Amino acid sequence: MTTAALSTVQLAPGQAAWRRFRRHRLALAGAVIILVLVLGSALGPYLLPFDDTYIDILKRFAPPLSGAHILGTDELGRDVMARLMMGGRVSLSIGIVAMVIAMAVGIVVGAFAGFYGGVVGAVLMRLVDAVLCFPTIFLLLALAALTEPGLITTTVLIAATAWMGVARVVEAQVRSLREREFAVAALAFGSSNLRIMFRELVPNAIAPIVVAATLNVAKAILLESYVSYLGYGIQPPAASWGNMLNNAQIYLTSAPWLAIAPGVAITLAVTSFNFLGDGLRDALDPRMNIP
Repeated sequence: MTTAALSTVQLAPGQAAWRRFRRHRLALAGAVIILVLVLGSALGPYLLPFDDTYIDILKRFAPPLSGAHILGTDELGRDVMARLMMGGRVSLSIGIVAMVIAMAVGIVVGAFAGFYGGVVGAVLMRLVDAVLCFPTIFLLLALAALTEPGLITTTVLIAATAWMGVARVVEAQVRSLREREFAVAALAFGSSNLRIMFRELVPNAIAPIVVAATLNVAKAILLESYVSYLGYGIQPPAASWGNMLNNAQIYLTSAPWLAIAPGVAITLAVTSFNFLGDGLRDALDPRMNIP
């Protein structure tokens, strides 16, 4: 086969998407960092000689690289590395679970609004607009102040303030797809509205949904950090990146490593998920050219 003929060979959609994703170096780096954070949080605590709640008063405020304490110890002599990894479990779990809940609610609301339109669509989208009128962090803090702090509560509250953007994306996609030939054909063959929405329309809008999901994880991690930092989220002695920052704020000058470690972890996680979302957006966009 000649070179000219080879250049005309069309790649499969999956191969083309992978090639577009590989071109995005920051997205690849973000995916690697996310993998490291997830594996470190899941497996790291089993590899350390210290438990995250083990207290050694004699080694309070040990600086980083002090013997077995790679990142030092905190005001109670607890190992910062162990708490960072356990905090990663909590923060990443909240981010992922909150994203799943927010995506489920947003997809359902957006699909119904986009498919039915008219009064149903107007009412649902005005509900979305009404919730979006409130600044997210203030709405989250107001709701958190009315509930008992905890892992489940924090996750549900974050999800309750993160589904609106997904609903808008899905509504726009479903509204543009509902008159396409495959949707009309499904209706002509007697498919129910629910089947058309969730078996025909939503799967064809999967690309922007995946991107929104990735960006929602980053948003959820940030929101958990805000709420826990202000004392309304995960409560001690349980560790999260947010409450580690809260506990470290009075030691910024005497023991700065207590704030640096969770601060760097939050920055890496949020930035990596944002880069991954950008890479997925480019990879799943068929209009992107492959050199």
